[in-house]
Amino acid sequence: MLKKTRKITKVTILTIISLCCFLVSWTLPVYADTNDRKISPQLEQQVLEIIRKNPEVIIETLQSYQEKQKLEIKKSRDEFIREFRNNPQAIIAKSPTIGANNSKIVLIEFSDFECPYCAEAHNTLQDLLKTYPNKFTLVYKHFPLFQIHEQALPAAQAAWAAYKQGKFWEYHNALFANQKRLGDGLYLEIAKNLNLDLVKFNSDRKSANTAIQQDLLLVDKLRLSGTPSFVITSPSYSGLIQLTDVEEILKGDGNGQ
Repeated sequence: MLKKTRKITKVTILTIISLCCFLVSWTLPVYADTNDRKISPQLEQQVLEIIRKNPEVIIETLQSYQEKQKLEIKKSRDEFIREFRNNPQAIIAKSPTIGANNSKIVLIEFSDFECPYCAEAHNTLQDLLKTYPNKFTLVYKHFPLFQIHEQALPAAQAAWAAYKQGKFWEYHNALFANQKRLGDGLYLEIAKNLNLDLVKFNSDRKSANTAIQQDLLLVDKLRLSGTPSFVITSPSYSGLIQLTDVEEILKGDGNGQ
């Protein structure tokens, strides 16, 4: 067990300290008011003493917690995949789709218009749609990482407003083509170029969050951590998938070209 202890990473130690702080904080007096709680030196020393005296127990507790989290994630994902496989239309719902109609292969993309990796994936997906136009249905789900991408949510709102006028994919393509220019000026420029009703466009942008939140609920259910993320259902495989592996499924399954 001692050798195992020596292999603990800094991240693991910080996690252990956090867990210990949470546990022992219930037995110590409050050192600050409810609006400004801080870890006192006394609490910090108690945590370090617990780790020093019980490293094996702390590590086992952490590992048990991590395993529990993994099982919960797997259960949630399995439930989603089962529903997706049995009733893809229920998962697709009112999301934008492109490609084949009623295909046996449905690929869901969770994407962020400001994410550079999503822009790269967009190019790959465009190639796949050209190469296999009758083999799969592509579904777009919004996953704006607004915590780190300032324009992710506004861009998603604008794309949803374009969707309300039947121009989602044209708008989607223009956003990725001009990713470095994301901003209100670009959103209006694209809307004008696509001859959208600007009054309706601006109104719909303001009410887009409800629809985007529905996609984020699926993100939460799948416990996705980044963009782009992909989920596929096909005759041979259903589940999360790397975009680099999609073409192999397209070659082997589907309705044929």
